[in-house]
Amino acid sequence: MALVELGRFNRQEAFIVQGRLEDDDIPSFVFDAGASIADGSYLLIPVRVMVDDEDLAAARTILDAAGALKP
Repeated sequence: MALVELGRFNRQEAFIVQGRLEDDDIPSFVFDAGASIADGSYLLIPVRVMVDDEDLAAARTILDAAGALKP
């Protein structure tokens, strides 16, 4: 299992993304959530959502359909 970055989000969005992926049985991990100075500090300390490299394409498809991935 090699983890790759799916995207960077503010703290709340990261956990919403994680829940959405879990709904489709895609395990994910939220990195750096404890490093946020305050909720919504995306510009200061983004929170990374990580997935297995084999799940990356499926995870991107799910989030793209939901409009959650930013270009």
